[in-house]
Amino acid sequence: MKSVRAKVTESGRLSLPAEFRKAVGLERGDDVVVELTGNEIRVRTVGEVVARAQELSRRLLAGKPGASVDDFLAERRREA
Repeated sequence: MKSVRAKVTESGRLSLPAEFRKAVGLERGDDVVVELTGNEIRVRTVGEVVARAQELSRRLLAGKPGASVDDFLAERRREA
């Protein structure tokens, strides 16, 4: 784990070091998800959040018949 000291500006902004942005693949203008857990602030890329949600969904729905996106779409076609 690497840490650096940073300052919050008068307007409430915090700059992330270039080394940190590069390590997680953040580019200027990218969207991030900011989470507050207790007294900890986490900044995650949207891609990482989506990948985690997909992983959890796969684990929760593994082996359950009718739980895939293809099954859902087929059901909607039948209903239409």
